[in-house]
Amino acid sequence: MSNVEFTKKDFEIVGKNIDESEKIVRKSLTYWQDAWRRLKENKLAVLGLIIILTVLLMSIFVPIFTKYAYDFQDYNAISQSPSSEHIFGTDNLGRDLFSRCWSGARTSLMVAGIATIINVTIGVIYGAVSGYAGGKVDLIMMRIIEIVYSIPQLLWVILLIVVMKPGIKPIIIAISITGWGGMARVVRGQVLQLKQMEFVLAAKTLGADTGRLILRHLIPNTMGPIIINLTFQVPSAVFTEAFLSYLGLGIPAPAASWGSLAQSGTTMLLIHPYMLFFPAALICIFMLAFNLLGDGLRDALDPRLRN
Repeated sequence: MSNVEFTKKDFEIVGKNIDESEKIVRKSLTYWQDAWRRLKENKLAVLGLIIILTVLLMSIFVPIFTKYAYDFQDYNAISQSPSSEHIFGTDNLGRDLFSRCWSGARTSLMVAGIATIINVTIGVIYGAVSGYAGGKVDLIMMRIIEIVYSIPQLLWVILLIVVMKPGIKPIIIAISITGWGGMARVVRGQVLQLKQMEFVLAAKTLGADTGRLILRHLIPNTMGPIIINLTFQVPSAVFTEAFLSYLGLGIPAPAASWGSLAQSGTTMLLIHPYMLFFPAALICIFMLAFNLLGDGLRDALDPRLRN
């Protein structure tokens, strides 16, 4: 058997190509870009977001362009069932329910939005200070939250209405007084973990004061839980406003809100059930949409689920 000499040309490298393996196949994404990508993959969360945006747009534009004002009374169209002229029908005073439902949506969402912004602002700052300070300061601040929670929200509303006239302002104040505690506890728990990390120590070493540490380093790193908690606070505020208006402690007539419309529809339930169905359905759909979006955001913002 003759000796055969082989050269490098006689061989072919099979396997990994070093040059190809070092190429970046997928574009590098930031934390928020990756969270948005994963949120878009969650069909239920996207559906919830679409419903929320639709309700917001309808509440803004329908009262502006509708044929009937929310307080217009047509005595020739009292208690009419849904039709092409009155999509949701009319109430016992001849007012168009379609216009009143979306005008009520504007009122309910405005109350919920303002109350939620106040709750989030107070809760985030309060929880961050409590968690960062620790010790006796943290103990005292947590006991204050427990004292506030010990007084029922309905009692706050009754006391405010005795002092103030019934309307939007007492409801916002009542929701704001008791609604920030949950956010404060969430932020406090996050700050207790974050303040032990290296980037906080590095900021202290570079001379950052307490305010800068909280506002520029700790709070931005708790935005994920804050946003998730925010999506659950908005429907809670909507439901609270609807509940108070249903009890007659909310928006005075002739102004409309989802709660006052549901209360009016309850009295006509056996005769004209559509008067209760439409405002109640809008409340349920809106709250369901926010819960779907909140669940999607919780999954999208969880760093343990990143891939």
